[in-house]
Amino acid sequence: MWKTLALTSAFTMTMAAAVKIEKTPYGGWPNCYRITNGEVELIVTSDVGPRILRFGFVGGQNLFKEFAAELGKSGEPKWMPRGGHRLWVGPEDEKFTYALDNGPVDIQIRGSELEAIQPVEKETGLQKSILVRLAPSGTNVELIHRIKNTTLFPLEFAPWTLTMMAPGGLGITGFPPRGSHPKDLLPTNPLTMWAYTNLADKRWKYSFKYLGLQQDPNNSEPQKLALFNPHTWGAYLLGADLFVKRYTADPTKTYPDFGVSFETFTNAEFLELETIGPLTKVRPGAFVEHIERWSLHRNIRLTEFSDRELDRVIAPLL
Repeated sequence: MWKTLALTSAFTMTMAAAVKIEKTPYGGWPNCYRITNGEVELIVTSDVGPRILRFGFVGGQNLFKEFAAELGKSGEPKWMPRGGHRLWVGPEDEKFTYALDNGPVDIQIRGSELEAIQPVEKETGLQKSILVRLAPSGTNVELIHRIKNTTLFPLEFAPWTLTMMAPGGLGITGFPPRGSHPKDLLPTNPLTMWAYTNLADKRWKYSFKYLGLQQDPNNSEPQKLALFNPHTWGAYLLGADLFVKRYTADPTKTYPDFGVSFETFTNAEFLELETIGPLTKVRPGAFVEHIERWSLHRNIRLTEFSDRELDRVIAPLL
């Protein structure tokens, strides 16, 4: 399979001593894997996917959405949301994006890291994988997403990683550094809307530096916005637990959806934090890679959605 990015010897020894990977049933699926360092844990299933089903503090809540009626099932003839974290292909397309991931995946454990590798998709000829590296202590996780082109022809697409968050929380992201007029005359980033985007919706929250979206289980109307930020990040505050995902975007490259690197979506069931890579022409036998970095934080409280409060609470965690 693909060559794994090298780790230093000291780091590998530390990881091996502190990170534990064990097979365990979860959500009705018998063949899942728990990755933990004693402080946080992730659950990856091999029965479908690749999917990361859980991320949370040991003994704490799952920050990720779970569709209870879809847990433990497989082999469905249509694409299933299921919940958790997944890898997609953008721009959104009925064939290439919604290729089925309802079958088993190969799990490869190499020391303290785990890789979930999907069989080649019949619909697209693409093969997806997610490599998970949990830090030996603390809450940091590195995720290396890969999409390989196994067809005989070059294909152009963007890697797209979507994390479905449990209901009831607040999604937060930030704009690129702001400026002032007339000193800063040129635009800094796009803000992309969809046909159903309603900026008057009370779930949206705005400040000069930040954009927020509240998940409301009582509001079924979908909402979505997207933007570009070279230092892409999204956060989700659920109770007093904060999930953060980060991605480094390249402003010299072309991105989908009018040039965005971050998208957020909500309905009555979940809120999604999404990062998306550049459009890349992938030759036969080659793959594209997309890296996210996650972290969890306890006892996070926001008194208001304002630059001053978010600078105090969120900015130091980025």
